[in-house]
Amino acid sequence: MKILITGATGLIGEEIVRLCHNKGYSVNYLSTSKNKIENQENYQGFYWNPSKNKIDLACFKGVDAVINLAGVSISKRWTSTNKKKILNSRIKSLQVLNDAIFKVNHHIKSFVSASAIGIYPNSYTNYYEEDCQEVDDSFLGEVVEKWEAAADKLKIHKFPIAKVRTGLVLSQDGGALPQMAKPIRYYAGAVFGNGEQWQSWIHIKDIAEIYLHLVENNLEGVYNGVAPNPVTNLKLTHKIADIYDKPILLPNIPMVAMKLILGEMAYILFASQRVSAKKIEESGYHFNFTNICLALKDVLNEKSQLREELA
Repeated sequence: MKILITGATGLIGEEIVRLCHNKGYSVNYLSTSKNKIENQENYQGFYWNPSKNKIDLACFKGVDAVINLAGVSISKRWTSTNKKKILNSRIKSLQVLNDAIFKVNHHIKSFVSASAIGIYPNSYTNYYEEDCQEVDDSFLGEVVEKWEAAADKLKIHKFPIAKVRTGLVLSQDGGALPQMAKPIRYYAGAVFGNGEQWQSWIHIKDIAEIYLHLVENNLEGVYNGVAPNPVTNLKLTHKIADIYDKPILLPNIPMVAMKLILGEMAYILFASQRVSAKKIEESGYHFNFTNICLALKDVLNEKSQLREELA
């Protein structure tokens, strides 16, 4: 199998590439940096620039599936300029892929695009499955709704389209977890707000495997990319502290304080989405990590101990 991946050098993309090579799959990837393009037997890079409608159509040669992870990080201040970049980078990438596929003689059997659980309304009590029609009244909700609509436009090509609504990805190599863990290691950790907001998490290995599961089984529709047992921010914070054997000494941090530091983006620290993994499990996927304690130990323990020894 040969898979074309956008965002292959990002956190999830790198893990998917590793899994592909372990399975003997070849990877074509698209990069906006010409100096990052490699040309190996099972890992070939191609240039694209979605903002300028540029893409090397040779990237589709021999490709059986496409995994789209392209998009500017949401973890930067939500200024008007950054908001445009966050939204446009996602929409434009899908538009360029859509237009390009019309121009090539392709054999694509599966198209899987990233999405996010941020589409679900902020709630302490709801338990969200994929058929929920409500959209969160926030910038993130708006982004995800338009992102998924752009992916749906590729249905015209008659191959299955799947969208992965990704939760909080647990990895030591990037994403939110290292930013949460660092202050805890130095006795500066704290719970956000009342700590009751739900955080629907997933181990980096599982989210990468879910993408390949969807590709390998030609699945379509929306799937939540979360583990089966969400936890509150209070529990997550204290479980991270347990890994490092550090106390949580500081009082809870109110939203108004984080807004002064992060602006509107502070919303993502306090939003609550309790999200179901039932659909992806019923499709035949078996999780490696369903327990937050075991997932955190796997991600944090080995490397954190090494850092403590070197400190």
